[in-house]
Amino acid sequence: MKKILLGFAFLFGFSQTQAQENNLQLKGTVVDTVVNYVYLQKFHNKMFTTIDSVKVKDGNFSFKTKVKTPELYGLSVNTESSPLYIFLEKSPITVKLNPKKYYSNSVVEGSASQDLFETYKKSKDVEISKFITENPNSIVSAYVLYRNWSYRLSPEQIRQNIALLDKTQQNTTYVKELKDLALVLDGLAVGKKAPDFTANNPEGKPIRFYENLKGYTLVDFWASWCGPCRRENPNIVAAYKEFHDKGFNIVGISLDKKKENWIKGIQDDNLTWLHVSDLLFWNSAVAKLYGIRAIPGNYLVDSNGIIVAKNLQGEELQSTLKSLLEKKI
Repeated sequence: MKKILLGFAFLFGFSQTQAQENNLQLKGTVVDTVVNYVYLQKFHNKMFTTIDSVKVKDGNFSFKTKVKTPELYGLSVNTESSPLYIFLEKSPITVKLNPKKYYSNSVVEGSASQDLFETYKKSKDVEISKFITENPNSIVSAYVLYRNWSYRLSPEQIRQNIALLDKTQQNTTYVKELKDLALVLDGLAVGKKAPDFTANNPEGKPIRFYENLKGYTLVDFWASWCGPCRRENPNIVAAYKEFHDKGFNIVGISLDKKKENWIKGIQDDNLTWLHVSDLLFWNSAVAKLYGIRAIPGNYLVDSNGIIVAKNLQGEELQSTLKSLLEKKI
């Protein structure tokens, strides 16, 4: 693994420069399906927003859009589904866009950053600090630190890894957001006071968090579209049934986009506690307030709003509640 990554750093790393606005030289063919349009999408906060589209002619398409490069974008034939993740650069890029199997058989040529990204995705047991050290001036290093590692690291670890990045990456959107995240997480350590918030319940009524603090409260971040969340929900339901009468409560914060999906998820999983959401997906104000970069995620707070534990799942949730509720609340 080390030799492979060093090779990519040697071949591609030193060509990286700070992002600049350039007219794309992006062309390609759509294979294994017939579509009318291909959409170019901008990545931000785990979401893609369409910024341009071109008509497909005889299976071919071409973009000359002026965009910031190098940076991550998406190519899609359907704006309702996840796109092909593609790192665009100033150089000419050719794509064989295959929408089937989540674009997994698509081929991108001409982007050094994309080549490194594909190598990263195929690698196992990646050490993020080593990866950054071997590719310090690649936008890919800044991106994967932001996208794949921010929720695994402490604030200090985030800052340590940022420091490994070349100066060409220090002003990227990814690094700026990582620095902001580290500041937020500083205030969310065990022993700190959980932030107050107000958000609407499914009936549209504003609910203030601090007005519902009693006993121990789990601030639970989830969404109906989140498979791991739905698989964890039976464990949370079991904990609620066992410990609610002893002083355990839950406030569920959903990162859903559609109200009907949110409500159906609550009903289907028998989540019989307080729920709120602003239905803004990863732009959720409460998720940002709590530094949530992955779900399921949670904070357990006491009746004074003090954080006593974080990210409790499975047996750990049950054992923690048993230990706490044996004590005088």
